[in-house]
Amino acid sequence: MLAKPLILGLETSCDETAAAVVGAGTRVYSNVIATQHELHRRYAGVVPEIASRAHLERILPVVREALQDAGTGFEDLDAIAVGHRPGLIGSLLVGTSAAKALAWSLGLGLIGVDHIAAHLQACYLDTDPDQPLREALGLVVSGGHTSLLHVHGPLEVQVLGRTIDDAVGEAYDKAAVILGLDYPGGPAIDRLAGRGDEHAHDLPVAMLGPDSLDFSFSGLKTALLYAVRGKPKGSGNRFERDAGDLTDAQRADFAASFQRAAVTALVAKLQRALDRVDVGTLLVGGGVSANSLLRERVETLARDRGLILRLPAPGYCMDNAAMIAGLAAARYDAGSFDDWTLSAATHSAVREGWIAI
Repeated sequence: MLAKPLILGLETSCDETAAAVVGAGTRVYSNVIATQHELHRRYAGVVPEIASRAHLERILPVVREALQDAGTGFEDLDAIAVGHRPGLIGSLLVGTSAAKALAWSLGLGLIGVDHIAAHLQACYLDTDPDQPLREALGLVVSGGHTSLLHVHGPLEVQVLGRTIDDAVGEAYDKAAVILGLDYPGGPAIDRLAGRGDEHAHDLPVAMLGPDSLDFSFSGLKTALLYAVRGKPKGSGNRFERDAGDLTDAQRADFAASFQRAAVTALVAKLQRALDRVDVGTLLVGGGVSANSLLRERVETLARDRGLILRLPAPGYCMDNAAMIAGLAAARYDAGSFDDWTLSAATHSAVREGWIAI
C-alpha cells in the first residue's frame, strides 16, 4: 500500500525536467529526471530560451513515466506540487502551468514549494519517516544558489548568508571552461582534481570580513583565469596563453587548487555559523553536495563538532522532483495549499530574513 499523502512533484527551475511520486514526505516511489546537458554543452552553460522550450517538450512524457514507475495513476494522488521559485522564469512557468493544469483537472490541492528549501528536504528522502527534518544548519550549494540557512523546521527556514555574486556551481562551470574541460563543469573539475596538487597554486578564499556569513566566488574565478592564461593585453583582451598550453599535470593542479579554495570557503562559513547557532544537525544539499572534497570536509566538520550529518543520496543531489514532493508533504500536513494565482518567481520570497515556503 502506498504511503500517504501521495504527492506528484514537478521540477523545472533550470535545465532538468523532473517528476516524482513521493509518499509521506520521504518514501520515493519514482524520480524521473530528463537532463538537458546535450542541448547546452556547446554553450558551456544553460541558455534560458533553449531550456524552457525543452521543458515544454518533455514535461508530459516525464510525468507519465513517473506515474508508470510508481505503479500508480492520477486517481491515487492527493496533491500536485511544483517548485515555483527561484530559478529561470521561462523554465519555472512551464512547471507551474503544468502543475496548475493537473491540479485543476484532477480536483487536487496545489502546493508551491521553494526550490532552495527543497534541496535540504532531499537529505531526508528514502530515510526513516519517524526522523523528520528538525532544527539544523543547512547549506545549499548548486549552479544557481549558494545559501546558508538556519532550519527551525521543514516550513521554517531562516537565511543566514548567501552568495553576493556567483553561485559556487556556476564558478565550477566557468573554471571548467577556463581549463578546457567538458560541461557540466562540477563533475569534470572534481574528477581531475583527484589527480592534482591542491597546494600548487595559492588561489583566494573570500571571507568578506570577520563576521560575514555571505559567499563570493567571482574573485576566485578571475584569479584562476589570470593564473591559467596570464593578464589580458590590449583593448581586445588578448591573453598570453590558453588552456591548450597546459600539460595534463598542470591542468590537474589548477583543478585541485580551485577546488580547495572553493570548498575551504564553504566550510569556513559553516564553521562561523556553527559558532553562532545551537544545532545538532548539519544538512548539505544541491548539486555541489555531490562533490567528493566537500563531502569529505563536512564529514570531518560534523565529526569534530559532534553533529548529525545528513547528505542527499547521489541521485537526489541534482535538481529533482522528489525533493519538491517531499517538502510539499509538510505543507499538506499543515493544510497549507495555494490557489490558481500561484506564480513563478526568479527569487525566493524572503520576509524578515525567513524564506516563505
